[in-house]
Amino acid sequence: MVEVMGKNIAPALARLKRGKDDGRAHKSLGPLEQEIMNELWKGGALSGKEIFEGVRRVRNIALTTVLTVVERLHKKGFVTKSRSATVYLFAPAYSREEFARKVSSEVLREIFELSASGAFASFVDAVAERDPVELDRLAKLIEKKKKEMKGRKAR
Repeated sequence: MVEVMGKNIAPALARLKRGKDDGRAHKSLGPLEQEIMNELWKGGALSGKEIFEGVRRVRNIALTTVLTVVERLHKKGFVTKSRSATVYLFAPAYSREEFARKVSSEVLREIFELSASGAFASFVDAVAERDPVELDRLAKLIEKKKKEMKGRKAR
């Protein structure tokens, strides 16, 4: 059981891992999906065979398996597919940064639904452990957002 502020968040995390097909970006990537996305983020628009060659350097895998997973990533909206003169080319639909932002946003929303105060406290603790300098950046972001919100109310 995973708890935040005494609440079990395991069901929410399981939903995130499974990925509901509701158009949200939080659908987690499995290990092979992650390797394929890494190849696309490195190489841009690639053929299925080029993706396979990159993934094959990391693991022993069949071309058909890679192509199946690439098609699934396309159906999930993570990969674009276009026809060149001779083959289909696949490219990431989002940059690595955009994807990370979308996924983290969805994860945070799910956790905030369970316990906003617990989520904020855990987030601040995690930031402080990883990089205390980021706490200053976070404080500046909070102040900037407060000013934006005050500006909207004044209108």
